[in-house]
Amino acid sequence: MKVVITGASGLLGRQVVLEAERRGHTVVGTALSRAQAATIVKLDLTDTSAVEEFFTKEKPQAIIHCAAEKRPDVAEKNQLATEQLNAVVPGLLAKIAQNLGAFFVYVSTDYVFDGTAPPYEVGDTPNPLNFYGRTKLAGEQAVQMANPEAAILRVPVLYGPAEYAAESAVNVLVDVVKSGSGTQMDAWQARFPTCTEDVARVLVDLSEISVGAVGEGVAGIFHFSAAEKMTKYDMCRVFARILGLEDHLQHLVPVTEKPAAEQVTASRPDNTQLSTEALEEIGVNVTCVPFEQWWTGYITSK
Repeated sequence: MKVVITGASGLLGRQVVLEAERRGHTVVGTALSRAQAATIVKLDLTDTSAVEEFFTKEKPQAIIHCAAEKRPDVAEKNQLATEQLNAVVPGLLAKIAQNLGAFFVYVSTDYVFDGTAPPYEVGDTPNPLNFYGRTKLAGEQAVQMANPEAAILRVPVLYGPAEYAAESAVNVLVDVVKSGSGTQMDAWQARFPTCTEDVARVLVDLSEISVGAVGEGVAGIFHFSAAEKMTKYDMCRVFARILGLEDHLQHLVPVTEKPAAEQVTASRPDNTQLSTEALEEIGVNVTCVPFEQWWTGYITSK
């Protein structure tokens, strides 16, 4: 199939490109601020006429929409731009996909939930606590309104091969462990860090199931997540073990109580564990690489 992947220069988008190419598909990636690669088209997704012209020319059979503002604190401070990218653009792309007869899948987030009643099934009622979560939920609603045959994949915090550590809230912790500089570290919020390589596999699986299917494609909301529950402090301990720095973590002070709302830029939910049952029901492989196993290979290869 021919597939367009938005956000193709980002942490997740790069892996989706690699996975789709590995399976022999024709891939066109789009990006804006990091569209340096020859295979990536520079495209401002907020420029409606440019977007429509691009997709009319490319005529893909599938669109995997990875582009987003995914940093909650940045979203809170940059609300207008975040709302445009996270809430408006998905609806536009979903409609374009419908007009082209192309499969569309939108990558959303576990932060559409408030974290009070995990694990979350796909039909549970969202209640985002921060602006980022609200814009991603608005994006979901725009997609469903524009294209009832589209799919939405909610995922948790991601890690994977990175161009720079700050691409991921998980990857950046490796540098924190190495630094030896004193800092407070979250030891209260339950996270389920998931590898971008696994998410890419699921996104391409969904596309392959749907492209060319007559009445048997996938539509609606799905959840994908690793099963290992970890706080940021837990992740740091794993990295310290891999790096041989277990006896040198005194600089990290575990914070075991949730900060008051006025102490943070964007509130975080306590536990947004996602149930993968809906994916399992359609036969999609939901296995994930073990966290420490992946990181051992990644860190020791550098």
